[in-house]
Amino acid sequence: MPAMPSGIPACPDTSRRHRLAAQLADMIPGAATIRVSLTDPAQVWPHPHTIVQDEAGRSMELGRTTSRVAARWILRVWPDEDWTRPRTFRLADATLTRSDSVAAERGR
Repeated sequence: MPAMPSGIPACPDTSRRHRLAAQLADMIPGAATIRVSLTDPAQVWPHPHTIVQDEAGRSMELGRTTSRVAARWILRVWPDEDWTRPRTFRLADATLTRSDSVAAERGR
């Protein structure tokens, strides 16, 4: 992220991420993480896809519209991310990480 002359990141808008986490928690009660990718297994071309899990790591079923809205909101908050790899958004702390790094941490 580019920095301003003061050394502060150009867009440190963490409040936007926290608002997003609150909105998604309200929209998907019980959700802890939302994994977002552009590789929906049901589609041939790049398409927003989500996998939502609760605190225990159990997958939660979402409707098609809710799934797409959640993915698009997350994509819009982080437009500069490399979305060729899946990312996981943790609602508790409003952080986004590469999904493969989250899997590696759980395997420890």
